Amino acid sequence: MNTNIDCQAVVAAVGDAIIAADAGGAITLWNPGAERMFGYTEAEALGRSLDLITPERLRQRHWDGYHKSMDTGTTKYGNDLLRVPAIHKDGRAMSIAFTVAMLFTPDQKVSAVVAVIRDETARFNEERALRKQVAELEAASATGR
Repeated sequence: MNTNIDCQAVVAAVGDAIIAADAGGAITLWNPGAERMFGYTEAEALGRSLDLITPERLRQRHWDGYHKSMDTGTTKYGNDLLRVPAIHKDGRAMSIAFTVAMLFTPDQKVSAVVAVIRDETARFNEERALRKQVAELEAASATGR
């Protein structure tokens, strides 16, 4: 096993967004994938709240879950993919999917949360259009057209 892998180089090279936030929800890591995906530079994102990419209508729900994970040290999204809306710097709505890794101090307190995020906006829109087509076809079939 090669233990000489440069983790910073890996984080920078990955095409997906990798974002870390401290226990209070301040962004501490923002890779080039996050810059491409959300439109904010690393300098614009570091130190800011995760509200930066969270739609206003979902912020309370987000923070309730975030703080619960910080308190318990657990999340079901370590393995399960979480799909949620997000917002781009230019204000457009996005659909993202991600998993979460919790990082701990030596005394087992949560020190940070790392998310690996993929933009699924195009796939989400395609699925929505297909569902609409199916509903229209079923409605037309039911009326005998």
